[in-house]
Amino acid sequence: MSVSVEPTSVHTPAGDREASRQSEALRPHAEHAFAAELAALAAQDDRPRPARWLLSPWAVATYLLGGTLPDGTVITPKYVGPRRIVEAAVTTLATDRALLLLGVPGTAKTWVSEHLAAAVSGDSTLLVQGTAGTPEEAIRYGWNYAQLLAHGPSRDALVPSPVMRAMAEGMTARVEELTRVPADVQDSLITILSEKTLPIPELGQEVQAVRGFNVIATANDRDRGVNELSSALRRRFNTVVLPLPESADAEVDIVSRRVDQIGRSLDLPAVPEGIDEIRRVVTVFRELRDGITADGRTKLKSPSGTLSTAEAISVVTNGLALAAHFGDGVLRASDVAAGILGAVVRDPAADRVIWQEYLEAVVRERDGWKDFYRACREVSA
Repeated sequence: MSVSVEPTSVHTPAGDREASRQSEALRPHAEHAFAAELAALAAQDDRPRPARWLLSPWAVATYLLGGTLPDGTVITPKYVGPRRIVEAAVTTLATDRALLLLGVPGTAKTWVSEHLAAAVSGDSTLLVQGTAGTPEEAIRYGWNYAQLLAHGPSRDALVPSPVMRAMAEGMTARVEELTRVPADVQDSLITILSEKTLPIPELGQEVQAVRGFNVIATANDRDRGVNELSSALRRRFNTVVLPLPESADAEVDIVSRRVDQIGRSLDLPAVPEGIDEIRRVVTVFRELRDGITADGRTKLKSPSGTLSTAEAISVVTNGLALAAHFGDGVLRASDVAAGILGAVVRDPAADRVIWQEYLEAVVRERDGWKDFYRACREVSA
């Protein structure tokens, strides 16, 4: 026997309240923040769409990568990287295979996952956040214990997980940090992904996935060995690796775009006024991350931190806040120095030595970086 999970219906008053709440949100969900772009794409998208998809695969890829529509509408890039990677991810979701986005921390796995779900299903909130304490109920279902004690196992007492809701409604579910989830909980996905059913033994029923259902999971390369995926589970996914930005220019572009988006929600100064400092932050991160200077002349020791693009975004955003509230609104070296120190020096002993060596051997001798050197020395003292 199958059991149905009632889809969430949105009435006009509730929808208005949600729209108002999202307009005030510090970080609106992707489907709200980019609603105009999604609507423009849907209006001009005449290509075949898989069942229950809001957009065609071509339009989903355009939403992520950016472009200009025939009517002149500009779609802003959500992901800056190889087009083929995005196309592979979108194509996977159009099949019966789940998608695993793999990469080092800070390669926009969560960001891409959210925007894929928003473009495909119009809802990025069917989310399971993976941690060491994630229970099986977060992926399967739970119980309303008041109902359970009063009336025993029943449909009314069952609390569907985001994955169960996605199965019943033909939506995209997201599982973040899958390799941080305990192995026995991970394996609860196997039947869901292979048989497209979720048994409910307590009721003698099951939930069958309807067309349109799929799962996007993310995992970090550096989490290998935490809770390694079983071979059985790994076979249920198509894996797409998200790389670090290929060039400094690409990374500067990514950081600038994201900081500009975040800054507008926080009423911070415009990014273009601080583009030189953004480039310096990116240069420092890339050189220490790669273990060699940009000109290839000096080998460097790499610190223990990841120094990811996401951390660069955080450093610059914090610097803009300092410039806005305690400076003249222009991003300067003194505004980003403390943030860089915090990102680089994770191990107070080993990383501090690496940072000091980098300052003295590279930054001190670099033309046009005297102000940056002085600011970093001041916060490092």
